[in-house]
Amino acid sequence: MKRLVVLSAGLRQPSSTRLLADRIAEATLRELEDLGGKAEVETLELREHAREALNHLLVGFPSPEFTEVLDRVSGADALILVTPTFGATYSSLVKLFVDVLDEEALTGKPVLIAASGGTGRHSLMLDHAVRPMLTYLHAVVMPTGVFAAPEDWGSGNTAEGNLRQRIDRAAGELAAEVSRRAPAKAFDPFADAPDFDALIARNLGEPFTSAK
Repeated sequence: MKRLVVLSAGLRQPSSTRLLADRIAEATLRELEDLGGKAEVETLELREHAREALNHLLVGFPSPEFTEVLDRVSGADALILVTPTFGATYSSLVKLFVDVLDEEALTGKPVLIAASGGTGRHSLMLDHAVRPMLTYLHAVVMPTGVFAAPEDWGSGNTAEGNLRQRIDRAAGELAAEVSRRAPAKAFDPFADAPDFDALIARNLGEPFTSAK
């Protein structure tokens, strides 16, 4: 079973950002089922981890609890990142969280990007701000981004239908990408570290066991 992690950077509860995140996650699950796959979804509210992320940034290492959060992100088969729009760009919560991820944690990972905003005029922020940030981190960003302005939430109107179409198209792209990949593993920053016990033993010419 695949694992999807949703990163929601909304500041309030409830928020249009979380609502958009939930709709995209539900659509992705439906698309995966249509492709014969299954997935479990975990949603992380970034505001709930902001203090831990800041402490990590200041002291240089995460707490054990926050390490588990970072591992769940790096070990996900795909991410759905949804941010509110501030100053025509992504939330500072997103930047803070990305800054404490290992620089290789998102390498090759499929990511669907989305944003909520107060006006449709800011919709290009997905391609001008969010996409370049994730591309720099070597994530595989889905072609379709989803931007939702207030007018997109009106029940039964054309805008709502257009939003639904964009969500379904983006979800279909993410589901197709996830379904053809092997299950992901959590990123291990020490995976390529040398075996120091073996190096010391070889240099000393005798067995060596480090103290535990």
